[in-house]
Amino acid sequence: MDALYTKQHIRAALDASPSAPEEDIEWLAAAPPEVAARVRATLPTRRTPAAVLVPLVEHDTGMTVLLTQRATTLKDHAGQISFPGGRIEPEDADAWQAALREAYEEIGLQSELVEFAGYLPDHIVISGFRVTPVVGFVQPQYQLKIAAAEVHDVFEVPLDYILDAANHKPRQRKIGELTVDIHDIPYGERNIWGATAGMLMTLRRLLLQAQAEPRA
Repeated sequence: MDALYTKQHIRAALDASPSAPEEDIEWLAAAPPEVAARVRATLPTRRTPAAVLVPLVEHDTGMTVLLTQRATTLKDHAGQISFPGGRIEPEDADAWQAALREAYEEIGLQSELVEFAGYLPDHIVISGFRVTPVVGFVQPQYQLKIAAAEVHDVFEVPLDYILDAANHKPRQRKIGELTVDIHDIPYGERNIWGATAGMLMTLRRLLLQAQAEPRA
C-alpha cells in the first residue's frame, strides 16, 4: 500500500489537538498568505463553532472517504456534498465528541466503529461557521441509518482518487470583491466542492508535507 495511505502516516500528518483560537485556515488553505488575509477580512466576524467527521473507511482494498449529500430541503447548503457534522453543542466534551454525535444523528454511524486519527486545521466558511474537521478511521462493517430530513444519500470515494491531482478541477470563485483559485473534485455525477473539497485538499497537502518532511 502507498505510504500516503497508511494509518501511521495519516496520524503523523494530523494534529493531536484542534487549532488554537488565533489560528484560522479557510477552505482556501493553499492560498498565499496575502490572499488568505484578504479572504479572511471578507468573512463574518461572528463564527459559530462546528465540527465534522472526516471518515476514512478501512477496506481491505484500500481506504475510502465516506461522504454525504445533504437533503435538498435544508435551509443551508441544500444538496451539497459534505461530511457529517454540525454545531458544537454545550453538552459536547470537545470537537471529536461533537463530530461523533453528529455522525450518529445524521447517518447512524456508531462511535465504537470509529477510531480517532487527528485534526485538520480549522476551516472558516462563508456561512459564518468555524469548522473543526476530525479525521477518524471507520471499520467497514458499519450499517447506516440515514436521517432523511438532513441527508439525501451517503457514498464512498476511494482515498487514492481524492489524493490524485489529475482528479482536481481548478476554477475561480468570487468572494466579495476578491476572485480566488480553488479546486473541485468531480466524482461520477457528483461534484465535491466548497469547504468539503477544501478540507480534502488540506488533508492531501498535509499528507504530502509529512512525506517530504517527517515530523520529529
